[in-house]
Amino acid sequence: MEPISIIITALSAGAIAATKETAGTAVKDAYQGLKALIKKKLEGDALGQAMVDAKPEEIKQAEGLLKDKITKAGAEQDQEIIKVAQELLDKLKEQPGGQQIINQTQTNTMSGNTITGNVNFAPVQH
Repeated sequence: MEPISIIITALSAGAIAATKETAGTAVKDAYQGLKALIKKKLEGDALGQAMVDAKPEEIKQAEGLLKDKITKAGAEQDQEIIKVAQELLDKLKEQPGGQQIINQTQTNTMSGNTITGNVNFAPVQH
């Protein structure tokens, strides 16, 4: 899987998993760490930062735009972000239902299921 796909899959799957009570602290911490690194890379891009904090369905809806922002910021070439994204995916695989979340997220990411139009981003409340 290419780095941008790893990042988007980890971000989307992490957002879904973090909303579940079964998600362990390690998953939630890794997800928060990934978001912090990406948001730092997107400093000065308020929309990009809001997208990182968006609800899982909002991330999915604007995946193309988020990929574009991450790519333009150079985040997909940042080895620390890639490493943290991969660690998050590894931690998710250890959680009940984690592999299923990853598989579903990858299916959506790989098939390019994106919706265009107006999307309102609201930060996820944890």
